Amino acid sequence: MTRAGAGPPARDATCDLTYLNGDGVLDPGRLNPLVRLEQLLLAFARQRGINPAEETMSNFQRSSSRRLFGALLSLLTAAAVAMPAAAAPAAKAAAPAVLSSTAPKPSAQVLQAAAKEKAGCTEKCHAPIKVFHDEGKHKTLACSSCHDKLAEHSANEKVRPVTKTDPAVCGDCHRPQFDTLYKMNWEKTARKEKSLATGPSPNPAFDKLMMPHGFTREHAEPRSHAFALYDQVVVDRAFGGRFKNKSGWEFLTKDGGNIKIWDHLVDQYTGQDHKAFKPGTAAAANPVCMSCKSADHILDWAYLGDPVPGAKWSRTSKVVDFVKDVNHSLNCFFCHDPHTAGPRIVRDGLLQAVSRPEKDTVWHADKKGAQIDIRELGTRGFTRKIGLLSRPDSKLMCAQCHVEYNCNPGTDPSTGQPVTMADPRTNHFPFKKVADLGKHYNDLKFRDFKHGITGAMLWKGQHPDSENYYGSVHQKAGADCADCHMPKMKDAKTGKVFTSHWQTSPRHYVKETCLTCHDNWTAQQATYAIDSMKNRFQGKLRKAEFWLTRMIDKFEEAKNIGVDEPVLAQVREKHYEAHINWEWWTASNGAHFHNLDEAVDSLNRSMVISQDGIKLLDDAMAARRSAARTASATAVPASR
Repeated sequence: MTRAGAGPPARDATCDLTYLNGDGVLDPGRLNPLVRLEQLLLAFARQRGINPAEETMSNFQRSSSRRLFGALLSLLTAAAVAMPAAAAPAAKAAAPAVLSSTAPKPSAQVLQAAAKEKAGCTEKCHAPIKVFHDEGKHKTLACSSCHDKLAEHSANEKVRPVTKTDPAVCGDCHRPQFDTLYKMNWEKTARKEKSLATGPSPNPAFDKLMMPHGFTREHAEPRSHAFALYDQVVVDRAFGGRFKNKSGWEFLTKDGGNIKIWDHLVDQYTGQDHKAFKPGTAAAANPVCMSCKSADHILDWAYLGDPVPGAKWSRTSKVVDFVKDVNHSLNCFFCHDPHTAGPRIVRDGLLQAVSRPEKDTVWHADKKGAQIDIRELGTRGFTRKIGLLSRPDSKLMCAQCHVEYNCNPGTDPSTGQPVTMADPRTNHFPFKKVADLGKHYNDLKFRDFKHGITGAMLWKGQHPDSENYYGSVHQKAGADCADCHMPKMKDAKTGKVFTSHWQTSPRHYVKETCLTCHDNWTAQQATYAIDSMKNRFQGKLRKAEFWLTRMIDKFEEAKNIGVDEPVLAQVREKHYEAHINWEWWTASNGAHFHNLDEAVDSLNRSMVISQDGIKLLDDAMAARRSAARTASATAVPASR
């Protein structure tokens, strides 16, 4: 992908090695257990006359005369796993240190050891990674910073190294970003359904318009990113009530944080198939829909989730087994390449969308967007892809999840045949505007569900926030998602400026967002404008719902009095189009601010289409009643 764009920005100077004292000398008190293990092994090597500066551990471990080191490392690793984190002196056991830009740099010996370790990995097998490291900001980090079992892997290729997917690994250096990513938003309460009276789509309209789709079981508003994976697992529509929190509702008092879901959840139906266990629930979860909540599985997932040899997980995997293999919400490496430290995208459906030969996405129309360099990575025997960005472009990075995408089985409307998870259409990003969506899914030959009253084959939206923002007033002015949701903040402890990763509403930091451009406003004026825009949006949404439900009621009436099928079929097509121009906006987050003008136009379009459908039905019913009256008036009385 080539597109004019700026180069990558300078990163925060916070990712340096933290185990040196003020004189740049190794301080054992600052080492975590595995780093201490490495130092023990190095000391053991020196006693045997081996100079680590000249010979890497991977090299001397392969030497037949020094096989002892392999066994030693295995034993010490097993011991280190059980070693408590508090093994260091108590004074040193506080929160991990984060070096400022004035902190001492790693010694030449430490840097040389890291370089030797990387050379041992990249020269033999992982050549593509060497390119990433050589040009990246993480080039001073050893492979063992993010991978375990390297020595065993070097000695035996069949022993795979373990990649650390826990975001806390990044948080050791990028502490302010890590802490803000998992900061609690107490204003966003749990289990708040969108169909509540105060929600984006209050009942009775929502359930009537979406029946019998699984989202009618529970469709909650999003809350803190810390709970993205957890909430997806416990929602009523996903696993049928299978999983339960060990501490019950008391868990709701947890103050955010880097939650490992299996520290808190228990399977109440171990060994049983994926199904609805409790009334009012559904078992609609699948591996694709889980993939925007966690990327713990990234190295075990082939491109598009294709079920290919060597890939542990795929679109067709048993979702209960799959979800038990992931633990962390929104890993840092969704958006940050761990080797280059540069911006990237990894969601395969998005990569496929931006590489379609039609060049028909909102990104293709964005002449100022970042370039995307799609790289194929197949070290494990199957195709994987990532997209390296020429600069941070949060419209793309956020579009990995805040986007409309198909992530479930459905129906081919042209044949009526089911589309199963074996079909790549079940991992698909249109990445288009609402006005283009109906045709796109017609061409794709896919529908999500059949409406319970009209029988229309309909679509179910998945938070198309990024598509909304493209072409908006703020996007045209040069603002990206991060400018409003991830502003630059000052660390109160260090005074350093960093990018907040709270990713919440700009209402929580109006000064750092709205007022940086609208410098003649007050915070009160900014929030007043936001709330007024929301009023306009919600008013139109309610009107679209009224006319759409009215059309459904009319359809039911018309069918009951025997209106001909050709008329009903025509109205079903109207239902599909009107539904898209309503559901798109109920599925969106912050649409009133992201692109109010587009929302109003689309919702008005939904109303007009619904009214056209109502007229078709009214005319057909009037004709049928007139014919019935005529037939009754001209009927010959029965002879006596």
